[in-house]
Amino acid sequence: MKTWTVAAALLFVCSYGMAQTAPTARKSCDDLKAEIAKKLDEKNVVGYSLDIVDKGKEAADSKVVGGCDGGTKSIVYSKTAPSQAKPSDSKKPQ
Repeated sequence: MKTWTVAAALLFVCSYGMAQTAPTARKSCDDLKAEIAKKLDEKNVVGYSLDIVDKGKEAADSKVVGGCDGGTKSIVYSKTAPSQAKPSDSKKPQ
């Protein structure tokens, strides 16, 4: 009887552990990209782009900031040139 109890407990623990990691292992690329963009916006980061690319196809001038779609794709961060004209400048009275 002890053997069955231990086996059942181990089975429960293993299945619980897999249930906890399964949803994050197959995260949607669009969802992860939105989460990363939100964090960057909260830190007032400007002049960047986030792109979803196949794993191993990342450009040398970009930085991998996330993995998604079961590890088959990467989300890369690249700096872009900020626009020269600020939107608030055009609305100032002369």
